[in-house]
Amino acid sequence: MFPIIPASSAASIPKNDEGIFGFGYVVGDWTAVTNLVSNAGVVATDVTGVGTARNVPAACEYGGDKGIFGFGAEASYTAVTNLVSNAGVVATDVTGVGTARGQLAACGYGGDKGIFGFGTDGSVQSMTNLVSNAGVVATDVTGVGTARCYLAACEYGGDKGIFGFGTTGSKVSLTNLVSNAGVVATDVTGVGTARERLAACGYGYDKGIFGYGTTGSLTGVTNLVSNAGVVATDVTGVGSAREYLAACEYGQDKGIFGYGYISGNVSMSNLVSNAGVVATDVTGVGTARRMGAACSFN
Repeated sequence: MFPIIPASSAASIPKNDEGIFGFGYVVGDWTAVTNLVSNAGVVATDVTGVGTARNVPAACEYGGDKGIFGFGAEASYTAVTNLVSNAGVVATDVTGVGTARGQLAACGYGGDKGIFGFGTDGSVQSMTNLVSNAGVVATDVTGVGTARCYLAACEYGGDKGIFGFGTTGSKVSLTNLVSNAGVVATDVTGVGTARERLAACGYGYDKGIFGYGTTGSLTGVTNLVSNAGVVATDVTGVGSAREYLAACEYGQDKGIFGYGYISGNVSMSNLVSNAGVVATDVTGVGTARRMGAACSFN
């Protein structure tokens, strides 16, 4: 059984207990390898990749206990998706729906659905694609908000989401809230250091965190997201400053940042407590890589 969510949470929606990092770029090639994250935040060794090897995809939860990796780039941009079961098993490719693109972001909303948004197909986009509670990706929804790529997204408030940061050609810190019906709102003036190639995840049942990335120089700075979707000012970075990393929830109320690039690919991780405190580096497990994605499941 799921534990009782604290009364302070904005929703009584159970949260997932485990996570998965997947896909990305290794030295000289793309990969489909995955690494599971236990409910104690322990990253497991490599699982042989299933599906099209690619980089710059996005991933999010759906169905209450499952996940989905989608879009990205191999020799060209793709819209292919791969479903993740509630046991963390990645399925073979599902033919893509929507505009093929990469460098996008994704998050859950509505308790059991997901949304892919923004990215680039050679030109920056603001379009979105909703994911049903059965993992079916819908056709493009006309974009709302500033078109950009290399942004991040996470859940907040128990059943809503937020896209934030990225680049339009110039780095930005603006955000766009996602309602519990999957409707993306217009731009909110950015708070915190404008940057791109960062990651985000939920924590504390109903809050979120954006972290790391580059301003032109690598940073480890983080920005907490309240259960009302308000982004806080910068928190001094903990752990190795890096870019091109991924993040997801684990243990129902905690988070993890993992992998990325410093002066080369890395596989280190940083745990996020249920109070949003980021811990120091944990020695990496699994293939060092960058430009992957992560989501939670189970």
